[in-house]
Amino acid sequence: MIVVDAATGQVLAEDHADANCYPASVVKLMDLLIILEKAESGALKFTDSVTVTAEASRIGGSQVYLKEKEVFSIDELLYALMIQSANDAATALAIQVAGSKEAFVEFMNKRAQALGMKATAYHSVHGLPPGKGQEHDVTTPRDMAALSMELLKHKDTLRYTSVRERPFRPDAKEPFIMRNHDHLLGSFEGCDGLKTGYYREAGYSIAATAQRNGLRVIAIVMGSATKEARDSKAKETAGPGLATLAEKKQQAAPVGVSTGAPPTAVPVLVPPAHAK
Repeated sequence: MIVVDAATGQVLAEDHADANCYPASVVKLMDLLIILEKAESGALKFTDSVTVTAEASRIGGSQVYLKEKEVFSIDELLYALMIQSANDAATALAIQVAGSKEAFVEFMNKRAQALGMKATAYHSVHGLPPGKGQEHDVTTPRDMAALSMELLKHKDTLRYTSVRERPFRPDAKEPFIMRNHDHLLGSFEGCDGLKTGYYREAGYSIAATAQRNGLRVIAIVMGSATKEARDSKAKETAGPGLATLAEKKQQAAPVGVSTGAPPTAVPVLVPPAHAK
């Protein structure tokens, strides 16, 4: 577990933050980052069309039931990726952007290394449990905090991660209603993302972010035994984290002077003085 100030990277609380974990669908945050960066660079557009391949249509687990040769925009598939945690959407996007899942995984690992995520190794684009001969995706809470901080630099991140419910194929006779797996949305004040993950060996994980009064924290909880325990831990750590930031802000403000938004700082994950 780790909680950081999203503006500065200062660690507000941590417990086994460098323990190796299986992120499961939290890996989709890296999918999102890569695609948002390519969109901002002009390498692709959110309106670009994606034709579903046979490979993408066969991916199981959480999905929006893509069919071979269906066509959707990158924008629509990003909503499916982040709301429904759709593994078929992750696969379709990866193939569209990089030509193959394997090539996209290379993008993911290069970007992770560039962000200093030294304990992270991606082997899939979706976070499903590995099949025969495959390896688990591996990361740490600290690395996930670094990824989350980078994502929050992009204005479109919260557009995708904050949505609780949305129809997919809205013009169909019976649209598929996507429902977010992040139950902190709407139940924890200020929460507007980011991503949950689960499979049996990985346990229940979440990368959560919340903002109150211009202050924002990121809380990473990984490997919980139940989703209730995961969500409870995220709330128990994010809430005091926000309170700590508010207290520091108040103490730093000259008497009679409004503090406003926190200053922008270099996003370095700085351990607290008492950390061991």
